[in-house]
Amino acid sequence: MTNYIIRRLLMMIPTLFGIMALNFAIVQVAPGGPVERMVAQLTDITSGHATDRITGGGSDMAAKGDITAGTQSMYRGGRGLDPEIIKQIEKMYGFDKPPLERFFQMIGNYLRFDFGESFFRNERVVDLMLKTLPVTISLGLWTTLLVYLISIPLGIRKAVHDGSKFDITTSWLIIIGYAIPSFLFAILLIIVFAGGNYLSWFPLKGLVSDNWEELSTVGKISDYFWHMALPVTAMVISGFASLTMLTKNYFLEEISKQYVLTARAKGLSENQVLYGHVFRNAMLIIIAGFPSALLSILFTSALLIEIIFSLNGLGLLGYEAVVGRDYPVMFGTLFIFTLMGLIFNLIGDIIYMLVDPRIDFERRDV
Repeated sequence: MTNYIIRRLLMMIPTLFGIMALNFAIVQVAPGGPVERMVAQLTDITSGHATDRITGGGSDMAAKGDITAGTQSMYRGGRGLDPEIIKQIEKMYGFDKPPLERFFQMIGNYLRFDFGESFFRNERVVDLMLKTLPVTISLGLWTTLLVYLISIPLGIRKAVHDGSKFDITTSWLIIIGYAIPSFLFAILLIIVFAGGNYLSWFPLKGLVSDNWEELSTVGKISDYFWHMALPVTAMVISGFASLTMLTKNYFLEEISKQYVLTARAKGLSENQVLYGHVFRNAMLIIIAGFPSALLSILFTSALLIEIIFSLNGLGLLGYEAVVGRDYPVMFGTLFIFTLMGLIFNLIGDIIYMLVDPRIDFERRDV
C-alpha cells in the first residue's frame, strides 16, 4: 500500500500542473480580462477623470508601477485612452509579462500556497477562501451525513422487503426526488418556508444571524442549524437516491450468498443474520465511499445552493471570480478544489483497501 500511496502522490503533481495549465491557456484567449474591464470603465468617463484615477495621489495604480512609453491600444474601447495609461494598467495586473512567465510565476507561488491578492476586493485570496470555506464545508458535511443516515436504513428495508408495496412506493418517490434538481427544490423551499408567498419560518440568506456573537452557546448552535435547514434539505433531496439503491443492491447480493443460508440453518434470528453478518459485509464498500460522496456533493450541488441562499461559500467565491475576471481568486479556488479532489480520491482508495482486502491497487497501473 505504501508504494501505491507514493505513486498516487507523485501522480498528483503532473495532474495538478496539467489542469492549471489548461485553464490558464483557456483564460488567455477568453475575452474580457481585468485589463479590458478597467479600460472599459475608464472609457465611460471623461478623460480628465480617467487620468485622475490613474495618476492621482494615493491611488493603487500609481503605487504599483511607473508609466512607460506605450503604443496604440489593442483593447476594445481603449483607442481613446493614452497608451501610457493602458501600459500602467497592464503592469498593475501583471500583464506586462509574457504568459509563460506569468504561469510559472503563479505555479511557484501556489507551491507555497501564496495565491496573491484579489484584483477587485483588496484582500488576500487566502483570507477570502478562509472566510468562505466554513460555509462550503458545512453544506457538504451535513448533507453527506444526512444522505447516509437516510439512505442506509431505507436501502436495507427496501432490500428486506424487495418487491413489496413499500419497495415499489419508495422507489417511485426516490425517482421523483432524484429527477427534481436541487436548485429547483431550493426555490420551492424559499417560496413556501422563507418569506415567499406562504410562511416565514426560516432565514433567506447567510450562515448565521447578524447578532450571532451576542447569542448564548445554545443560541449560536440553534441559529446555525436554523440557517442550514433549508439549504441542506434542498441538497439532500436529490442526493440520497443513488446511495439508497446502491445499499439495496449490495444487501440483496449478500442475502443471496451461501453464508446467509448457513446462518439461518443454524437457527439464528433474521435480525442476527441481517445485522450480524449481512450488514457488516454489505456496508464496507458503501462506508468506504464516504470521501467520494462528500467530494461529489461539494462539487456538484454546493455552488447553486450557495447562490440561491446567498451563502458566501467557496463555490460562490469562485463563480463570482470567473464572472468578474478576478484571476487570482479564480485560479486560487481552482487549485484548492483540484487538490481537494485528488486527495479525497486517494483517501477513498485507501479506505477501500482497508475495508476489503480483496481490493489490491498495487497490482494495477495508476
